[in-house]
Amino acid sequence: MQSVMERTEQETGRDRLEFQVLRMQNDMKEIAKKWDVVGVEQTKEENLAIVYKDENKHQCKIMLNDCSTSFQGIWDFSIDAVYTNDESIFIGDIRGPSNKGYGSICIQYLKELAADHNIPVIRGDIAPRDWDHVDRLIHFYEKHDFEIEVNTATKTGFIEWRA
Repeated sequence: MQSVMERTEQETGRDRLEFQVLRMQNDMKEIAKKWDVVGVEQTKEENLAIVYKDENKHQCKIMLNDCSTSFQGIWDFSIDAVYTNDESIFIGDIRGPSNKGYGSICIQYLKELAADHNIPVIRGDIAPRDWDHVDRLIHFYEKHDFEIEVNTATKTGFIEWRA
C-alpha cells in the first residue's frame, strides 16, 4: 500500500513531466523555424531536452535546449565543430554547464553526424584555457571512447575518436 507521500511524489513527477512535454511542443516549433531538430533526449536530471543542429559544408553545431525552462532563442549547451580537409571533424568549442549530461547527449549526436557524412575521425585540442577543468575533460572524453594525449608542462592536449 502506498503512503500519501509516495502518491504525492508520483503526482508531482507526472505533473512536471506533463509540463515539460507541453513546453517541448512549443519550443520545438520555435527551434524548427531556424534549425534542424534531430532528437529529443532525457538528461541525467530526467528532464526532456531538444537536440538540434546547424550545419553547412564547412562547419556544424550541435545544440541542446533543456525543456525544464522555456526556449529563449539561444541554446543551453552546444558543440561547435568544423569539417576539415583531411576528412575529420574538429571540435572547436564546447559551451554550457557541466555535469548535467548535456555533453554526453551532444557528443553522441556529433558521432552520428560524422557517420552520416562518412567521416571516420573526430579530433580536438585541450588548450591552456581548459586547464582548470582538465580532469573533468579527460573523464568526459575517456567515457566517450576518445584517445587523449595531455602535456602537463605546456598545459595542452589532443583528443581523437575513430569510428
